[in-house]
Amino acid sequence: MKTYDVLRYPINTEKAVKMIDRENKLLFSVDKRANKSQIKEAVEKAFNVKVLKVNTLFSPHGEKRAYVTLAPSFQAADVMTKLGLM
Repeated sequence: MKTYDVLRYPINTEKAVKMIDRENKLLFSVDKRANKSQIKEAVEKAFNVKVLKVNTLFSPHGEKRAYVTLAPSFQAADVMTKLGLM
């Protein structure tokens, strides 16, 4: 899968903003077929950051979400600012 096939859009809810500030995590809606390694590679390529961990879940609406933890040397807030969401 290509980067633009894996990542659908960033999720910018109140919970997601708290995670950005407190835990240095990003929240994305991703393709249902994408696995954790594909999500990690896509985020690293798209935003030029180092990903430590990826957790996924299916929301009650049937959407697959990825919680992406960044390395301490990279700030999740900077990524969201680049996207124009903060």
